Amino acid sequence: MLLKEINAGSPLLQESIGSGMTGEKTTRAYWEETHLQPRWQLPSRLNVGTRNVMRLLVDKVQPEMRVLEIGCAPGKHLAYLARKRRARVCGLDYSEPGIAHCRDLFSRLGLEGEFRCEDIFATLLPEGSFDLVYSLGVIEHFDDPRPLIDKHLRLAKNGGLVLITVPNYAGLYGRLQTYFDPENLKLHNLDVMSRETLASLAQNTLACESEVHRCGRLSPWVIHLQKRWPEPIARLISHALNTLGLVQPFDIGILCPMLVLSIRRKQIFADSMPGLI
Repeated sequence: MLLKEINAGSPLLQESIGSGMTGEKTTRAYWEETHLQPRWQLPSRLNVGTRNVMRLLVDKVQPEMRVLEIGCAPGKHLAYLARKRRARVCGLDYSEPGIAHCRDLFSRLGLEGEFRCEDIFATLLPEGSFDLVYSLGVIEHFDDPRPLIDKHLRLAKNGGLVLITVPNYAGLYGRLQTYFDPENLKLHNLDVMSRETLASLAQNTLACESEVHRCGRLSPWVIHLQKRWPEPIARLISHALNTLGLVQPFDIGILCPMLVLSIRRKQIFADSMPGLI
């Protein structure tokens, strides 16, 4: 993950809260176990979850744009943008195995990219460096995601775009996940999963405009069917629902698996706010 693991009640945690950083709902060990070795290929467009993400990103990326993904492991989305959109990509993640997978993937595909295993709140990446900064399912693992959203904005260029997604567990998907895997929901800050709350989180001195919308076609991959049903049955139903999502002609609000917060960083002159550029 992105922040160093902090034990509840420790002085380091208290110091972090006092400086605007807040506790995580997950641990570093959780993410290192999550980042299994990927297949050494671009992400499959036959996976509706992947297609949803690509549909969100590709129209925003032009050749030679500098793109940063926060929480990037295993690097599949960045590989797609590097190969198909010819973007100059960078990935940041706190998981060492995850970053190793990213580097191996890019090496095997003959792609160029920069990957850093760093704490997002102590990254050495210079502020104002990227045309697009995005994260996919990261901020909801923090009790207070505002400092992390601020870091997204600070890493974006003047006029740059920030895209932040969270799973849409406020409605149908949340009710299903409550039945199939309630323990997983405890790792998420469910309070941020509304359009109103996400819009309020975009209130930042660096933001000039923002928008929140539901996004994506029906996806079974945000529901852990295998936690309640036998693996073969869960897999069969998941693939059937995946096929339905692939042929779905347009987004339907109740079936959208993602909420997307889009923020444009305002144009700031260096002499008006020194130290930010």
